[in-house]
Amino acid sequence: MKNKKMDKKMLLSTLWIFVTLNYLYCDIMGLMDVTLLKQYLTGNVGGMAINENFLLGAAIFIEIPIIMVLLSRILRNKVNSYANIIAGTIMTLVQTSTLLVGSPTKYYVFCSTIEIAATLFIIWYAWKWKNLKEPNK
Repeated sequence: MKNKKMDKKMLLSTLWIFVTLNYLYCDIMGLMDVTLLKQYLTGNVGGMAINENFLLGAAIFIEIPIIMVLLSRILRNKVNSYANIIAGTIMTLVQTSTLLVGSPTKYYVFCSTIEIAATLFIIWYAWKWKNLKEPNK
């Protein structure tokens, strides 16, 4: 069997799935953390109110990598690369900033490191790709 290179669109989409699963599982682990769970039940985590506006912001934030799973597969190459660079940059900056708030747990730092590395790879890969020309159709 010949070793085929993975299609760029497929790789980017797969990376977004990987990142999304990491975000979600880290959040699930937070619910298993007794200290955080007690704060969630009060509606205040680390001095931050977990209210409808916060949850809307969180929903918008997590929608970025979810929509990138689809967009990475269907957008034309040039637009695709720019969308991945923009989404990857937003996710990298936001995830990095969360490490600077309060005292992150060891598991959170571990997951965040993986998430940041993955989004930085997405940015780099999309940046390399953006200069490629579309194949003739």
